Amino acid sequence: MFVVNALLFLLAGLPIYFLPLASFGVSPLWLARVAGAILVAWALALIAGTARPTVQAVIQLVVGNLLITATLVPAALRGGLPGSLRSLLLAISAALFVLALLALLLPRDRVEPGRG
Repeated sequence: MFVVNALLFLLAGLPIYFLPLASFGVSPLWLARVAGAILVAWALALIAGTARPTVQAVIQLVVGNLLITATLVPAALRGGLPGSLRSLLLAISAALFVLALLALLLPRDRVEPGRG
């Protein structure tokens, strides 16, 4: 689940960081650059956590995915967004929600704190 989440965040963060911002409708350049950098950093942290995930790392992954889902769904359901953007936000939200559930339900060897 960590790798799939990392790929999702990399695919979201890199375009935000490198593409022209007029396509996103964001006027302050630094805001989009910071947002893209945060998503890329999060993805790299998830990749680093794949080797030996701890119970806390899995909980952080699940909580992070659910918080992002809770942020994106109301934005997608609010009126005024183009249909393609609304569909994209709902699809990303659904993917993050499913990944959060799978991270909780699928068996995986997890390292207990202090037993490295």
